[in-house]
Amino acid sequence: MCYDVSFKAKASDLLKDFSGSYMHEPDNNFGPVDHVQGVAVFPKYPIVFSPREQPPFQIRKMEWGVIAYWEKEEPPFTRRNGMLNARAERILDDQKSYWHKIRNRRCLIPVTGIFEHRRVTNLKNKVPYHVKPKDQDIFYLPGLYSVAKLPDKTTGEIVERFTYTLITRGANDLMALIHNDGENAGRMPLFLPKTYSDAWLKDELPDDEYRAILGYEIPSEELDYRTVYTIRSAKGRPDGMDKTAVWDWENRF
Repeated sequence: MCYDVSFKAKASDLLKDFSGSYMHEPDNNFGPVDHVQGVAVFPKYPIVFSPREQPPFQIRKMEWGVIAYWEKEEPPFTRRNGMLNARAERILDDQKSYWHKIRNRRCLIPVTGIFEHRRVTNLKNKVPYHVKPKDQDIFYLPGLYSVAKLPDKTTGEIVERFTYTLITRGANDLMALIHNDGENAGRMPLFLPKTYSDAWLKDELPDDEYRAILGYEIPSEELDYRTVYTIRSAKGRPDGMDKTAVWDWENRF
């Protein structure tokens, strides 16, 4: 699956990629940031979406980790952790899935890279990798978003909580080598070419085009990858570099 991304840019940089778009929060100064972790954190992150009742594109901070629209109170921590990613295979064909219910609430997650971990024999800890398409500095991962009305923890006022999930699919050959361990081994984010990520936000997306996007597999040779230093640690790198910089590990391939 995918629970860690990088965004070495500013949210305002996204405006040039989406004609007529605007920031929902005018003071949105998000980024650049080396590492954003979803699991156990549920951070707010700038998301591109196109609400049906408003102008074409908005950029709005949403929380990573979907809260179902019918929830009336904060869901259990473990349930939200299970809503960070959505399997592409379930969105159109699993009618009992929550993802099927919100399949038309499509959004894009702007990133400059994702992190994944590889199990290597004779090393205690998994080796983290930073991965991105070679031809896109900022690229857009497809996602789905949800809006729940919940009481504010401080005031008790009912507020709208915008949350999102990141879509994953079966790994290509390269990502299968990297993501080779754990309950969700052999998965990767749904990396898309720009034409497909643009199409993802269409007002109407016919089923055949929707399936073509969900079924897209980026060729391994189109991905740039590097080993990096441990990312889920408050401790800085010994060399003072950022978390996306190359770090040499033994037995790297």
